[in-house]
Amino acid sequence: MSESPPPRRVAVAGATGFIGRRLCALLRDRGFAVTALGRSVPDGVTLDGVTWRRADLFSLKDCERALAGVEAVYYLVHSMLPATGLTQASFEDMDLILADNVARAAAAGGARRIVYLGGLVPPDAELSRHLASRREVEGALGAHGVPVTTLRAGLVIGPDGSSFRILERLVRRLPSMVLPRWTRRRTQPIALDDVVELLVRVVEQDAAVGEAVDVGGPEVVTYRSLIERTARALGRTPLLWDVPVGNPTLSELWVSGVTGQPRQLTGPLIESLAHSMVARDRRVQTDLGLEGLGVDEAIRRAVAGESVLPDLQVPRLPSGPPALPVVRSVQRIPLPPGRDASWAAREYLAWLPRFLWPVVSVHPREGGRWQLRALGLTLLELTWSPERSTPGRALLYVTGGRLARVGGPQPGRLELRAVERGRTLLAAIHDFAPRLPWPVYLATQALAHLAVMAGFRRHLTRLAADSDRSWDQRHPAGTV
Repeated sequence: MSESPPPRRVAVAGATGFIGRRLCALLRDRGFAVTALGRSVPDGVTLDGVTWRRADLFSLKDCERALAGVEAVYYLVHSMLPATGLTQASFEDMDLILADNVARAAAAGGARRIVYLGGLVPPDAELSRHLASRREVEGALGAHGVPVTTLRAGLVIGPDGSSFRILERLVRRLPSMVLPRWTRRRTQPIALDDVVELLVRVVEQDAAVGEAVDVGGPEVVTYRSLIERTARALGRTPLLWDVPVGNPTLSELWVSGVTGQPRQLTGPLIESLAHSMVARDRRVQTDLGLEGLGVDEAIRRAVAGESVLPDLQVPRLPSGPPALPVVRSVQRIPLPPGRDASWAAREYLAWLPRFLWPVVSVHPREGGRWQLRALGLTLLELTWSPERSTPGRALLYVTGGRLARVGGPQPGRLELRAVERGRTLLAAIHDFAPRLPWPVYLATQALAHLAVMAGFRRHLTRLAADSDRSWDQRHPAGTV
């Protein structure tokens, strides 16, 4: 338990979501100075007592600017849906970069707490990609020295919640439903009002500092029971048929088709339903006197669009011409032992001309610039940023070339960063604006980038294997 007074200046990453809006409003009403972060909000606007900061969390510079001087950071961010013209990345890798950026910026800005709303972790089970990513984010948030309080929750029942919205749409649209095996799994949902109250209380009362705790409502039910109870709240009586199949791909296609939700969202959620999601230890919730709403009341409020919590008005940017499509690409690569991101960047620039020869050559220039050239033309120019690079993160800006547009609101950049205690390298392209016509780019340059990254992954994997063999030769079994 921390002896310092609870934080009063807080920032909320993910403030425009259905939980974030209500969290910001309740924090404001409890006397906190609240900074709400959003990617598509005007910067510096104060609305209804909340200050909004425009921040792209994929930009470490944006994160540092937005989190400077705050005492606590709430992290409510998920990245299952792509937000660029082309995303060459898994949601796990994007989530890892986002969490790492916020953790670095929170540490640099002097924050004393990070509060993260994660997912329940079933015991003794191979986690789905979604749940494994939630665990990975926990580690990333705590990797730079700021204590993390994690509230692990299952399904949050509330208006506008993506998971409950999927369930509600299924019930509204289908007169009968075939229920696969996963609908017999148990879950311990929590009402929106309760999870927001808990998020505020753990900071107000300085509870669970540096801990991960389970939270949930007072009832454990099956997903079938949730469907039946939601149907009753909607005044519907669909026919329900249990079937002994549980293929997640079929369920994903079925749920996505009926609800109209994209497969990038429904797929990871359906995978997670292979586990029973039950809280194992609700001691913090009990200590705070928040046992929570029952399932029926939580569903009734969600269906009616009710909440005891105030909602928050989100300011919007004025409409303008559509932005040019940009590219984000994140590739996860094993990092050889004892190496860091700065080494990886130098190795990449030394390896690249060998990989591209004889089609493309790479030429170093003054000022930390590297030019990729073919047929006498500069295709791309990368410029090292020494002031924004560290041993754990190397940054090169895209500063020219016939294949790139420069001068956009966010500069195109290549970054290599070490994560997971230096075991993993994330090689990422952010906000790259191609000059080629978009269909031509997709068929050529985009595929070439993936080929280059695949080649670099093989190169570093070989170096890691050579390092292991060299270590084994120097230290035969039984000599250490």
